Amino acid sequence: MEQTAGRGRPRSESARIAVLHAVDDLLVEVGYASLSLKGIADRAGVGRQTLYRWWSTKAEILLEASAHDARHELAVPDTGGAEEQLVAYLDALGVFLTRSHAGTAYRALLGEAQHDPAVAELLARNDLLGDSARLVIARVTEDDLPEPALGRAVATLVGPAFFWALTGHDPSVLDRAAAARACLEEARAGR
Repeated sequence: MEQTAGRGRPRSESARIAVLHAVDDLLVEVGYASLSLKGIADRAGVGRQTLYRWWSTKAEILLEASAHDARHELAVPDTGGAEEQLVAYLDALGVFLTRSHAGTAYRALLGEAQHDPAVAELLARNDLLGDSARLVIARVTEDDLPEPALGRAVATLVGPAFFWALTGHDPSVLDRAAAARACLEEARAGR
């Protein structure tokens, strides 16, 4: 997500961070349906015009907050072998989807996207999980995979944990090593 908006003056980084923290906190407290731009502004200690100047909707704020945290929460160190790094990514993904406020925000957006085309389009343009998985897969395969093959490898890696978490199960009980091996096989097949 952008650091500056297309209209108005540049963002105050401290106000931006306050808004991103406020939206996460409010989502956990009141849920997506009750989340409002006024409530976010009040919690962050900024004027509503600040929000309207930088974001058009609560979904945009929530996605930026989720993306900001996901960059850190889904980053895995470049240590160990390919399978080990993919398992580390799946461990981080499981925590993100089931215990993180950023993951809660992302799941709320996914739910809203099921009946709000604007939120669905926003998520389609900003693939948090796919982008984070692509980085790890590209690093461990040391190859420029064509997009269809990379997309299949991402789906093979992320899909089971994502489905498991969204259906209320703990993704940590999945065989993450088997998922990592399947992802690597899919990547090799796409070369």
